[in-house]
Amino acid sequence: MITITQARERVVDALSPLDTETVTIDDAALGRVLARDVRAAGDVPPFPCSAMDGYAIIAGEAGRTLAIVGESRAGTPSARPLADGEAIRISTGAAVPPGATAVIPQENVLANGGQTIDTAGAVAPGDNIRGAGEDMRADTTVLSAGTPLGPVELGAAVAAGVGTLTVARRPRVAVLCTGDELRAPGEPLGPGEIHNSNAPMLTGLATRAGALTGPAQRLPDDRGATEAGIAAALAVSDVVIITGGVSVGPHDHVKPALSTLGVRELFWSVALQPGKPTWFGVAPGAQLVFGLPGNPVSAVVTFSLFVSPALAGLQGAPAPRPPRPDAQLGVDVRRNPRRDQAVRVRLESGDGPTRAFPTGAQGSHILTSLLGADALAIIPTGEGRLPAGTTVALEALAR
Repeated sequence: MITITQARERVVDALSPLDTETVTIDDAALGRVLARDVRAAGDVPPFPCSAMDGYAIIAGEAGRTLAIVGESRAGTPSARPLADGEAIRISTGAAVPPGATAVIPQENVLANGGQTIDTAGAVAPGDNIRGAGEDMRADTTVLSAGTPLGPVELGAAVAAGVGTLTVARRPRVAVLCTGDELRAPGEPLGPGEIHNSNAPMLTGLATRAGALTGPAQRLPDDRGATEAGIAAALAVSDVVIITGGVSVGPHDHVKPALSTLGVRELFWSVALQPGKPTWFGVAPGAQLVFGLPGNPVSAVVTFSLFVSPALAGLQGAPAPRPPRPDAQLGVDVRRNPRRDQAVRVRLESGDGPTRAFPTGAQGSHILTSLLGADALAIIPTGEGRLPAGTTVALEALAR
């Protein structure tokens, strides 16, 4: 068995970022990973503008009477130079007229029939004016390559003057679930049969990680069908995820099928609970192949630890991070003498350190242990129990 860290290193070393494509911001940019820096096309804001509704004036003391000589609205600026003793009505975001040095809010003036105003307070130079380039300076980097593009990032790109973005191509992911016992959601179960919960979980997790996925395919416990199914998936995918069938039983056909197809094994068996029988290799066409355990919790844990970082790396993004790097155990946790444990935990933060509490029973078949979990707490190999209060590392749990 190799360690979690060693397994991750082999995954990262085996991948190369995918090629890039250009997309419009309005069409397909949300959720993508930026592949080229975004630089501001000009200053933002591009001109001095008002921070509020009021009057553009020359800074000065309270108690002045000023003549209203025009209006500057957003999108319709006033070109009239402002002289001493004058005011120009101005809207939030509108360009400050030439000669004005401050904006006085409308609630700080007394309007006299729309012809003059009396200032009720002193105004200093620059008050309520947003300077040109105060948010972004021309040609400065606004977003760096590797940034996942959420709504705020897209807004910043538009403000920077950009209409299209260069992004990483989405990884194409195929999910294959092996086992004669698997049945579709809602289908009546016969003796020894179970519903295929791994299918929607893994396709959903891959989609949320930025991948393009189709419906998961079920492979029967048959060598020929397994080999044909994997070959078909390799032909159309960048990443193939297989659940179950990676052990050495008489009905476990995945490993010999992968060998026949020329997929080079980089590791099999990780010192991890749950998730020991995890397999990883690279196909002749550079496709990444993950053989995950069939138990649903094991599949999600190993997806979180190995597949999620791979999908991020293919898109040039950093690996997912947990809510915080570590936490203190809220209760004693029994250790495994041979394997690190990935315990599903909920996190509680109060006045003191963040505490991690296991989400109930931690068996690899207890799917409900994933419900309400915030992260994976890594319990290092050892004897006895790790006492409450011990600081443990956290890993991101794919959700």
